[in-house]
Amino acid sequence: MSKVIMVGPYHPALLEPELYEVTVRDKKIVDVGIKQGYTHRGIERLMETKSFHQNIILAERICGLCSQAHSCSYCQTVEGLFGVEIPERASYIRALVFELERLHSHYMWLALLFHTLGDEQRFIKIIDARERLMDLFELVCGNRVHYSINALGGVRRDLKPEAARRVKTLLPELERLTEDIMRALKSAAPKLEGKGPLSKEEALAYGVVGPVLRASGVKSDIRRDDPYAAYGEVDFEVITEDGCDVLARALVRARETHESADIIQQLLGGLPAGDIKTEVGKPPAGEESGRVEAPRGELIYFIRSNGSNIPERVKLRPPTYMNDRAVVEMLREQELIDLPVILESLDRCISCTNRLTVIDERTGKRRFVSLTDLKRGTS
Repeated sequence: MSKVIMVGPYHPALLEPELYEVTVRDKKIVDVGIKQGYTHRGIERLMETKSFHQNIILAERICGLCSQAHSCSYCQTVEGLFGVEIPERASYIRALVFELERLHSHYMWLALLFHTLGDEQRFIKIIDARERLMDLFELVCGNRVHYSINALGGVRRDLKPEAARRVKTLLPELERLTEDIMRALKSAAPKLEGKGPLSKEEALAYGVVGPVLRASGVKSDIRRDDPYAAYGEVDFEVITEDGCDVLARALVRARETHESADIIQQLLGGLPAGDIKTEVGKPPAGEESGRVEAPRGELIYFIRSNGSNIPERVKLRPPTYMNDRAVVEMLREQELIDLPVILESLDRCISCTNRLTVIDERTGKRRFVSLTDLKRGTS
């Protein structure tokens, strides 16, 4: 006999509110329904009321762990629309902050994985190292969470020699932390192997991105496939694993921290002199899209301009929007007890992903509302 268990929208296993309607039979999951919308903030609509410059602040506040990814993707899209090429030094600084953010995000995910597994000692060890990364962000960018480093046409702050020295000093410690994490994952392998399977064919069919896709054996990374910032000037390996399970997703992220440290060394060693910002001029009419490899995967921005100082349309597609579609496939036929660690393996960002569902309170029916009607308030 089947029964439906409601997980969420507020639950200790969920960092952000999302509702899972889990159908269980004989302690195994047979189906999952997902409901979002609990943290919808109308960011896209807000961006259509602010200037191109003001929207940088909004973009970087979409996600606390992907602040650089959102602001950089937004700025690159606007710069493409304006036909502006940023100075080379600014592109290196953007890439440097991007890789520091990737370290920050991956270590946070790994800490939460060990917390889910009950390894509190390793959780505390990783969080302690993350704290020193946060100190670096404050030194390099001026802020610990929402960095405010990007500007249209480049970056707001130059990289000072003291900041570069501090970054170099921390990297060996992070390398040792990664080695410890790899050993811990080897010990935890029996708890992770075979959990939440997603084959290569399924990953491609669902269109998943980032570490989730690479853990299913697909070598895909926007930094290599469509280089931006200074990624065309550095050499790194696109990490993949063939396990297609929770362990593979953990190994991809752990190994990527090593690659990020190596990229940072290359960026610091090749940092060119020169300006950090160029003027962008007046907004032209037109459309542009841009993308980056956020820590969670491909992040896309689309912007349409009518020639005024305020964008006519801003649309974004975050990684979790794609990865969440595969949750049902990963959970089906899995033990109910493994649900938290499988959900954790996606590194979901609900605040990036939330979309609004309009429900008629009289009939209970859901329906689509056109963008025009939504703007007019006639829905």
